[in-house]
Amino acid sequence: MTQQINRLLAIMERLRDPEHGCEWDTAQDFASIAPYTIEEAYEVADAIERADMDDLRGELGDLLFQVVFHARMAQQAGYFGFEDVAQTISDKMEARHPHIFSDEGGVMEDKRWEDIKAAERHHAGSTSAMDGVAKALPALLRAQKLQKRAARQGFDWPDTEGPKAKVLEEIKELEEATSAKIEEEAGDFLFAAVNLVRAFGLDAENALRAANAKFERRYRMMEDIAGGDFASRDLTEQEELWQEVKRREQSQAT
Repeated sequence: MTQQINRLLAIMERLRDPEHGCEWDTAQDFASIAPYTIEEAYEVADAIERADMDDLRGELGDLLFQVVFHARMAQQAGYFGFEDVAQTISDKMEARHPHIFSDEGGVMEDKRWEDIKAAERHHAGSTSAMDGVAKALPALLRAQKLQKRAARQGFDWPDTEGPKAKVLEEIKELEEATSAKIEEEAGDFLFAAVNLVRAFGLDAENALRAANAKFERRYRMMEDIAGGDFASRDLTEQEELWQEVKRREQSQAT
């Protein structure tokens, strides 16, 4: 394993060589590479969802290459290197698992895990419960994380009634919004919807991913039933196809 890691590091060093490296690789910086890093993480998740282990092996390699790329740029700038990255995550994992790597014992419950992470943020100079929630996260996932942080401070409804009323309130405000405020009100509605889903003990990101998959599956089935002329049908006919797809799914489930 060490041999292959060293090989990968040597490849990256060669690619970033100022005199003999690849023109594209040497021209990059942290900001230009960041979108590729995010894309590779999503491709890892996609391979997992498809249960394609051959593809997962390749996608994990692509993601590892992103880590190596960032570490090499940091090393060239005099900040840190790949070994420092590995040491930092090793130290963090040992500190976050005292029941495994120390004599504390016990089990890692959610509260204990969050307390450890909160202590890390405080040690790093955090002054707000909102600190450390990455702005580059998908908006839905970030909304959920912000709400969970607030809930840990007691800023949360005790049941689903409050979030449900808030969703209805935001729908009304969205309907009544002027053109200058409609995007803001749409955001408020989506934020409230995430809060309601969270109040039911569900993960909003997972719930929406499942809904996306269901919609895509049903839409493809409608296209198949229509025999290639789905787009030419009027809305009434398309709705009939939608209902037909739902009936087929229900019959298959029974």
